[in-house]
Amino acid sequence: MSSKYTAAVVQAAPVLFDLAATLDKTADLVNQAQAKGAKLILFPEAFISAYPRGLSFGTVVGSRHPEGRLLWQRYWESSIAEGDASCLRLGQMAKDANAFLVIGVNEKDTVSGTLYCSMFYFGPNGDFLGKHRKIKPTAQERVIWGEDDGSTLSSFDTAIGKLGGLICWENYMPMARMAMYQRGVQVYLAPTADNRAGWQQTMQHIALEGRCFVLGCNQYVTKAMYPADLPGIQDLENQPAIMASGGSIIVDPLGNVLAEPLWGEEGILTAEIDLDQVIQSKLDFDPIGHYNRSDIFDFKVNRQPPIKVVDQ
Repeated sequence: MSSKYTAAVVQAAPVLFDLAATLDKTADLVNQAQAKGAKLILFPEAFISAYPRGLSFGTVVGSRHPEGRLLWQRYWESSIAEGDASCLRLGQMAKDANAFLVIGVNEKDTVSGTLYCSMFYFGPNGDFLGKHRKIKPTAQERVIWGEDDGSTLSSFDTAIGKLGGLICWENYMPMARMAMYQRGVQVYLAPTADNRAGWQQTMQHIALEGRCFVLGCNQYVTKAMYPADLPGIQDLENQPAIMASGGSIIVDPLGNVLAEPLWGEEGILTAEIDLDQVIQSKLDFDPIGHYNRSDIFDFKVNRQPPIKVVDQ
């Protein structure tokens, strides 16, 4: 295992609702991160191919508008499925960069038709390692995304440490966080769409609570980036020019900020991950060890898979 390496957090926007163009942009950004020496590259929530902020999909309680169904189809068509050509291309990007690639995607279940907000993990040899599906979409997100059943609360034991994480407001769910901690996650990945200033405190809290490195990753998106011909585009009339201002961050296991939050632009943050610091941080706190009090508390997660050992 490498004790020290460079991790990169990519703050950018996809080419909204355009799968092919988004994949091209992703490849360019992966190359840029690789040029910075990154061995782990994280992209934001729903990077492929949109976090549809501000759009209603023509829904109100009790009715749906046909225009919203057309928007849903457009969204579906810009999404990907595990093992499809787009997924394989992402694996090739990871292989070309010789890095672990973790990316937020809209994942389509081609059997059921449901979309999930997911994180896809790829190894440096190009293998698809696994995924995590969001277990609880927030508010209006529940119109467009299904819920996972806990069977993809995944984690991975790799050559660069134990990787795992949660998406956006899942990180406010104490038991979901504990599900990650109990797998011994050392590098905790938190792609999000939350660009409020308070989010950085959440990232620092998780680092301190979990005694792990935390990579928080968000998009930078403007209203002008939305396609003019998008069904339901009129929903954005009263939205601000900057739809998501970023705020990506990297934090060490003692809550120290290694890469300051980036606001108001696209960019790639990097920081050195030193896994020895994870060990050192356990001196005075360990949520699954000497601070666990298993004689008082009994914690169980239904259907959570064991940590996957990755020989890469």
